[in-house]
Amino acid sequence: MLAAPPPTLLLITKAPQPGRSKTRLTPAFTPEQAADLAGAALADTLAALALVPAGRRLLVLDGEPGRWLPPGWEVVPQCGGGLDRRIAAAFAHAARLAPRAPALLVGSDTPQLDPAALAAPLSATERPGADAWFGPAEDGGFWALGLARPDARLAERLLHGVPMSTAETGRRVRERLAAHGLVVRELPALLDVDGPDDAARVAALAPGTRFAARLREYAPAPGPAR
Repeated sequence: MLAAPPPTLLLITKAPQPGRSKTRLTPAFTPEQAADLAGAALADTLAALALVPAGRRLLVLDGEPGRWLPPGWEVVPQCGGGLDRRIAAAFAHAARLAPRAPALLVGSDTPQLDPAALAAPLSATERPGADAWFGPAEDGGFWALGLARPDARLAERLLHGVPMSTAETGRRVRERLAAHGLVVRELPALLDVDGPDDAARVAALAPGTRFAARLREYAPAPGPAR
């Protein structure tokens, strides 16, 4: 019997850049501060994923990699089109590189990510019987999506035409997973960092992250009343 192949991890993100990264954090933060916070969240996510056993780690990137990218990552440029098509293309790329390995995709909006939340479900002992993994976001979207047998056509059927970044995104993806008869394992619900309130909540949940430290520099907690 062949050993279960280690998973392929996909991280889809933008290169941190003022005016293009975390724009919903402005005007509470300057474009430069928003990009810096995006970079801190990305660094936290890269560090978390480094602790998840994997056969390959693919950075599906909009922009150019910088010194922030640690060793061990293969950079894959994002394709054109909407996010639905870019995510589907990322799964297709993973399928070409490692067709027998499960593939799991996350974004960089959850710097509080606990590596154990992915390592355990993707382990060779726990993943039998699962066709897919779904990590719901509190805003109605999703922070993680995985396929036990990634396939370009399946990814297209699951994702093409799904409106992204809406309160209905997660529900629509769940419906498509169910329509294809896939057995879905649930991952913990997490809060995406979109606006300033989300940023404050995530920093409070994970005060030891780079993201929380950077946020404290830009928005220090008020001192005692005098």
